[in-house]
Amino acid sequence: MSDTTGYEDFLAGRYFNPGDSRLRELRGRCYALLDALNATSNADKAARADLLRELLGACGEGVNVKSPFQCDYGVNLRLGAGVFVGVGCVFLDVAPIEIGDGTLVGPQVGIYAVEHPIDAAERALGVERGRAVRIGRNCWIGGHATINPGVELGDNVIVASGAVVTRSFPDNVMVAGVPARVVREL
Repeated sequence: MSDTTGYEDFLAGRYFNPGDSRLRELRGRCYALLDALNATSNADKAARADLLRELLGACGEGVNVKSPFQCDYGVNLRLGAGVFVGVGCVFLDVAPIEIGDGTLVGPQVGIYAVEHPIDAAERALGVERGRAVRIGRNCWIGGHATINPGVELGDNVIVASGAVVTRSFPDNVMVAGVPARVVREL
């Protein structure tokens, strides 16, 4: 039996039980703020900016997140200045998700900083863990792209629509495909 709480394991990046009371409390806070955000008109930029500052771990000037939007905790999301997030995005922020200044995220993009055990018996225990995702400045993530746990993208990276990004890429490349690969230097 572990001497740590699920919350401590969550913070340390170890497998944890998401049923931990502190984690349930954090998700409940997040879901209440998401309900308010998703019920606020996309045209009401001032109210949305206030909600985003309360929801997110960091929120730069001019961030624009369109509804509907979904995340797990909010506090693990750090969006730089001028970040745009299109409609229908899902950011599972079990670990930090950092998006650099000026990055554009298309509609229905999934950024997943959570993983489950490969072993079926361990998976049946209901545990999960996070692996941070970092996206550089001035990137463009095309609609329906998927960014998997642990991925780091450099500055000025373009991810083509529908790509599944399973590994990290350096600055100034365009990636496409399943799994994503470099198709062009920029």
